[in-house]
Amino acid sequence: MFRSLVKLITGMVTEPAATITTLLYYSDLLPRNLNLERLVQRELLHPENYLFHFLINILKCFW
Repeated sequence: MFRSLVKLITGMVTEPAATITTLLYYSDLLPRNLNLERLVQRELLHPENYLFHFLINILKCFW
């Protein structure tokens, strides 16, 4: 869980636009668009990145 937190914070510090775009894109809050897909970081979707998947599911449920 600590590794997941570190990966999320590192992504937010180094590439905040790409990290937030990835969160919103996979929580279905952004349209499927080729321009947005260039910003999406697929490496954040690693199965052991529990916190990132948790945030995606929270956004899917409440929006």
